Amino acid sequence: MWTKLAGFILRYRAMIIITLFVLTLGMIYNARNVKLSYEYANMLPEKDTAFLEFQKFKSYFGEDANIMVIAMQDHNFFELEKFNNYLDVCDSVSSIEGVEGILSFAHAFKLQGTRLAKFFETKPQTQEELDSISQLILHQDIYRNLLYNDTSHVYLTMLTINKKILDSPAREALLDEIIELFDMYGADNSQEIIYSGLPFIRTKTSLKIQSELVLFVFLAAFVCALILFLFFRSLKIVFFTMLIVTVAVFWMLGWMGILGYDFTILTALLPPLIIVISVPSSVYFLNKYHHEYALHSNKIKALQRVISKVGNATFLTNSTTALGFATFIITESRILVEFGIVAFLGIMSIFLLTILLIPTIFSYLSPPTQRQVKHLESPVIQGVVKFFIKTALKHRKVVYTIAVLLLLVGVWGITKMESTGYMVDDLPPDDPILTDLQYIETHFNGILPLEIQVQTENKINILRDRDFLQRLLDLNDSLKTYPEISKSLSIADLIRFAWQAHNGGDPQYYTLHNSIDFGFQNKMGRLVRSQDAKIQYAIVDSTNTRFRVKCNVKDVGTIRMKTVETDLRADLDSIFPPDTYTTTITGSSIVFFKGTNYLIKNLFSSLILAIVIIAFFMSSMFQSKRMVFVALLPNLLPLVLTAALMGFFHIPIKPSTILVFSVAFGISVDDTIHFLARYRQELKLTNWNIGKSVVYALRETATSMIYTTVILFFGFRIFVASQFGGTVALGALVSITLLFALFSNILILPSLLLTLEKAITNKSFKEPLLQIFNEEEDIELDELKITQHSDFLDKN
Repeated sequence: MWTKLAGFILRYRAMIIITLFVLTLGMIYNARNVKLSYEYANMLPEKDTAFLEFQKFKSYFGEDANIMVIAMQDHNFFELEKFNNYLDVCDSVSSIEGVEGILSFAHAFKLQGTRLAKFFETKPQTQEELDSISQLILHQDIYRNLLYNDTSHVYLTMLTINKKILDSPAREALLDEIIELFDMYGADNSQEIIYSGLPFIRTKTSLKIQSELVLFVFLAAFVCALILFLFFRSLKIVFFTMLIVTVAVFWMLGWMGILGYDFTILTALLPPLIIVISVPSSVYFLNKYHHEYALHSNKIKALQRVISKVGNATFLTNSTTALGFATFIITESRILVEFGIVAFLGIMSIFLLTILLIPTIFSYLSPPTQRQVKHLESPVIQGVVKFFIKTALKHRKVVYTIAVLLLLVGVWGITKMESTGYMVDDLPPDDPILTDLQYIETHFNGILPLEIQVQTENKINILRDRDFLQRLLDLNDSLKTYPEISKSLSIADLIRFAWQAHNGGDPQYYTLHNSIDFGFQNKMGRLVRSQDAKIQYAIVDSTNTRFRVKCNVKDVGTIRMKTVETDLRADLDSIFPPDTYTTTITGSSIVFFKGTNYLIKNLFSSLILAIVIIAFFMSSMFQSKRMVFVALLPNLLPLVLTAALMGFFHIPIKPSTILVFSVAFGISVDDTIHFLARYRQELKLTNWNIGKSVVYALRETATSMIYTTVILFFGFRIFVASQFGGTVALGALVSITLLFALFSNILILPSLLLTLEKAITNKSFKEPLLQIFNEEEDIELDELKITQHSDFLDKN
């Protein structure tokens, strides 16, 4: 098969190049639709119970993740000129298109008759007037620890941002306009301004992703090109290899455009990943080309043998790598499914482009010079290879002893592993996004939405059902015992606020109203029926059967959040008996914490699936269960060691780090396949002499294994330059795992083959399902007529 394919590729090279050129133009055309995603990347599957509950909640009460928070600490906040400047800023911000609401000291409401009115309808003209109004607001308990912290003198401004704008590129300009106005206020008043809230966090994070996408593409291209030049000492090889890599990236972007995918925090990693992964495929082809040409100095024969000898193994290695990514599809998480599908298509495209373009392009170029093939005899590389061969032949007991000791250390390290995840823990400790969030958490106990919904079977009369209102207040008191949870807000709080206003603003009346005060009830009834009732419908649905208790929570991590949810569930069941009330704990914070746990669980499943699928591929290749075991063992040990490093260095298991294992395993097994493919070829040539076959296979493949590992190591190391801790961990851990895998495949695998010998190299291994190239199957060069450009054009 591969011999015939080699003949076809070399005969119709012009047609192949033109066809690929047209297809690439089509991929570039489709890639134009790919843009940065501005939507929140949900990690839960759409049929998950927590996800469905959250969607239902939003259908009743609206979006909970569209509040931008601005904070400032000022002990002289109520100086007349400064406060009037603050009023101007708030009025200017509230008039910006896309800002749907504002709640701040400047826009604090009071109950005036049967309507809600602002305390500051106009600017105060004197300091006495400002002091008088501010004292009235400070006496409203509903605002304490909601708009201000009276101990630390920190004041909040909360902006409600339009959801459609948040999910579009327009949000960047909107937030910039808001920030510019408040920064001007801060500069004029020597005041530090703190920004946070999910709209701010997500917008600034997406901008970091966008900038890193460009950075890593150029870094990956530069690092790979530099290493290629250091290995091959040929600008021609560097240029055409990077040309193929560029085409592969365009194809990957084209697949994203065809499938309608946008860049997320994961798919943004794919362009540099495709660059890093595609270069090793080219290295195997080029090394084999140079090796063959050095043997017989026949360019066409060398290219034909490259396809015939390396094609099958390269197909399998690309397939195993692609499958390592494709297993993410089983997670049912949209962000990971998209990542897995695009990575699979991109990596398989790499194989297609490599096997078609390297032979066709280099068939037109002049053959390699003596200087260009000199790298095959590099004394450094040859010295390293000889050391590995000598170790495998004469010191296998040492190899096994070290491997067992490393395994024991690995198991010990695994016992120290921890699992957790924070919403913004991927950012550096000194990043303003993180420090500003922590600042507000210190003064207001968090800004991440935590929502509680209480549902009743029958409609509740909120003015007369004191039992229900008291239960809401009991829940309020219970929430105060959680140091992670901010002040809550429910319909009971609004009624207490109204009762206080009805009694002249006296703080002692911030309690539930007198049920026989029909004047108050009539006033509240008219308020509910008025346009101002919209403030109520944010916490009560139109049927008066669903009630919202709104609060926020600190970014305390998935472990603590699980405890908080469990304890809160017990409190809810105690206050609202399940046989009478239906309570739901939801909100963006809950969806994130459950989504993180869901991904960790399913990513472990995807790793196991990757191992099973790759084992099946090897079984199809070698038709030997024992050989599959021997092939997998050297690739599982590096995963154990990497997991141990995570345990020793307190790198937690979370979605960004659990990705390491599937990705690294899919890539590291490539060296195993190349080595065993060559080993099987050598068995036939040496009349099944296992010792000689291992040595010859190691001599021919070790150079490529070292080259590709060096490229992959430094290629993945570029991600250490990321601002996101998860990306840093991904790059560092994958590169270390691949380094472990090199030593494992180049020492442990040959040692096992030599030790077990005929126990694994049985008849089924000699006759595999997928045939490897036979040296006797060369194309007759006299019969191979290569189609020139003119021949192809004449035929068409």
